[in-house]
Amino acid sequence: MNFHIKVTLTYKLFLFVVLVISVPVKATTWGFYAHKKINRLAIFTLPVEMIGFYKYNIDFMTEKAVNADRRRYAVKEEAARHYIDIDHYGDSALYKMPRYWKEAIARYSAIARYSEDTLQAYGIIPWHVNILRYRLTDAMRIKDTQNILRLSADLGHYIADANVPLHTTVNYNGQLTDQYGIHGLWESRLTELFSNEYEFFVGRATYLSNPQLEIWDAITQAHMSLDSVFSLERRVTQKLGEDKKYSFETRGQSTIKVYSSEFSRAYHKSMKGMVERQMRKSIKMVGDFWYTCWVDAGQPDLEQLIDFEFSEEELAERKKELEAWKEETFKKRVHEH
Repeated sequence: MNFHIKVTLTYKLFLFVVLVISVPVKATTWGFYAHKKINRLAIFTLPVEMIGFYKYNIDFMTEKAVNADRRRYAVKEEAARHYIDIDHYGDSALYKMPRYWKEAIARYSAIARYSEDTLQAYGIIPWHVNILRYRLTDAMRIKDTQNILRLSADLGHYIADANVPLHTTVNYNGQLTDQYGIHGLWESRLTELFSNEYEFFVGRATYLSNPQLEIWDAITQAHMSLDSVFSLERRVTQKLGEDKKYSFETRGQSTIKVYSSEFSRAYHKSMKGMVERQMRKSIKMVGDFWYTCWVDAGQPDLEQLIDFEFSEEELAERKKELEAWKEETFKKRVHEH
């Protein structure tokens, strides 16, 4: 994620410039740009009974697509909801890991060196998606407009994260293979440079008979792409050389070190559309989950909820969360998935 905040304190500005120059691309999730695009485009997969409500709130759904990231520094439990280091549990864990939370707790609590804390430490994204799916269904059932919007935006964020290969591994930023920064390269730099070239028509949202297995299929497919993510980056680096790997760009009042356009395009081309496929899959899956929640809720009339607006107190709370997130980005770096 390339993130710049204008701050008035000289020390903070100096600290920020040092950080962005020393780290090729700050890695978190898909990046604000991609998350917003995924949520926004998912709206257009919805049926006529839903699309009016979501289109009316399209700005909210777009902007709040990144709320989950902003909570990472304010909410202790938040970080684990964005990833799962599936390879921590062994080579066959991708297929043996229990798909349901209670089963996972039962299995790993029975193993001496594991516990629920272990599951939290190495990520819970597929199980958390299922929890939010139930919550969104309930919100739709009782026509709780505020939570329909909030949970829809959050659910879209986590589903998109689940489709990122680097959200499924202990080596999430290439730190174990001398490829540090690859996370931000794959999901932020490439989408910002090339997503305008992508075809985002993904068809209509469809009902999911088993959403929990669907999100695990996404994790599985994403994890299976990891070998290519790492090996192709290494191959392009060897071909172009370190001197062509990075460049400097001026953004606002800062000059920052980034992956060069030449290197980024070569890496992007070598993956033969992987990033585009994962973005497309994310858009479709977000629409599918929203639609499934609506169907399971009894297909409530969302047109009745169109005139909803957040209160001043609620808007102030969102602003408070944002300010806390901005402040903490200067203080610490968490497990950046």
